[in-house]
Amino acid sequence: MHRGHQHDHTNGSGSSLAHTGAGHNHLDEPRRPVQWQTPHRPDAPMEKDGHHHAETDLDLVEAAFVEGFLQTSDATSFLRLAHVPFEGTAADGAKLVLLRVEIENVADVGSITPHLGGASFRYDPLPARMVSRRQRLRLVYFDGQKPRMLGLSEALALPDS
Repeated sequence: MHRGHQHDHTNGSGSSLAHTGAGHNHLDEPRRPVQWQTPHRPDAPMEKDGHHHAETDLDLVEAAFVEGFLQTSDATSFLRLAHVPFEGTAADGAKLVLLRVEIENVADVGSITPHLGGASFRYDPLPARMVSRRQRLRLVYFDGQKPRMLGLSEALALPDS
């Protein structure tokens, strides 16, 4: 008897040490990791609106990119290995050239709550345990007139010019 129910912990093997599988008394197949490593794959499923949407774990890929980029001794080669295009074409047809990689450290130290009606708000500094820190990655391209800030997934999706 186990917490009000009875079942076999042996998985048919006769030994209670033979329990394998994920979860409690389940012989499920191992699940594939949810993190993706190849953004914008041509065989990726399309959403109902006919577009490929960003993967949910892009933040993990960007975090790994930032970590590696900050440690590399050769930024140009790192970008080539990561398949970041140095030149590309924007959706509006503008030719883009890569100028720089910006990595920004951000710490949220306060919060605001709008009052009813939205005309005013309440500000509260956050206690130390609630301060959040993160890094932002931007790839800065020039379109001939002005800089354009792209995220990693946007830059990787640029068609060749």
